[in-house]
Amino acid sequence: MDEVEVVVAHSERATLRVGDVFLKVDADRARVDAEVEAMALAPVPTPEVLWQKPPALAIAAVPGTTLGRLGGPSTGSAAAWAAAGAAIRKLHEAPLPPWPARGKGVDALTAELDAECDSLVTNGVLPADLVTRNRQVAEAALRPWTPAFTHGDLQIAHVFVDGDEVTGIIDWSEAGPGDALYDLATFTLGHEEHLGDLLAGYGTDVDLDVIRAWWSVRSLLVVRWLGEHGFDPFAPGCEVDVLRSRM
Repeated sequence: MDEVEVVVAHSERATLRVGDVFLKVDADRARVDAEVEAMALAPVPTPEVLWQKPPALAIAAVPGTTLGRLGGPSTGSAAAWAAAGAAIRKLHEAPLPPWPARGKGVDALTAELDAECDSLVTNGVLPADLVTRNRQVAEAALRPWTPAFTHGDLQIAHVFVDGDEVTGIIDWSEAGPGDALYDLATFTLGHEEHLGDLLAGYGTDVDLDVIRAWWSVRSLLVVRWLGEHGFDPFAPGCEVDVLRSRM
């Protein structure tokens, strides 16, 4: 009998694995519907949807392995990183999905970031100089962008490869129109040394300062949430180390 593995679980959603089937339970039905539609529209390999019965979604496991994980070493070759870059570029060049962006606009994002920075310092979560420096770096991301079809949560653990071929991209619940550079930044968070390999496959010039800025934005915004939900952003190579690398 296959064992049940809890992949991730918190108050918003949970993902379980039983053999080669992943069962996702999400209280937000609209998010589940959008994930299914995004996988159907994305011009890259995605998991097979086995069945959908809100609030649950069952999908098949994809072949291959990830390029690594946040806080751990990357096991992928330069060619594998380049293949991931090419797949991400293909996604970003696809027609926009027919629903509005899930993320905040520039003004709302700036207000959220400033409030979170104040909270991090006031509550002693992070040193003031670390927060101040990263807030300065983050400014480069807070500008208008041309919307692209983005994954929205393109963590390194969400892209699977076999050799130098991308075999599947998972977890599309945040997909929608967004900033392409946010996807690139999320994918390379904690793995800055592979940014060049990724961009070689992506195949077009990008603003590196904006990618670095998104590293700071994402890390500042999630440190407190991660701590409150049983994760450790202070673990080696994770979000706090990403912030420290900007000093």
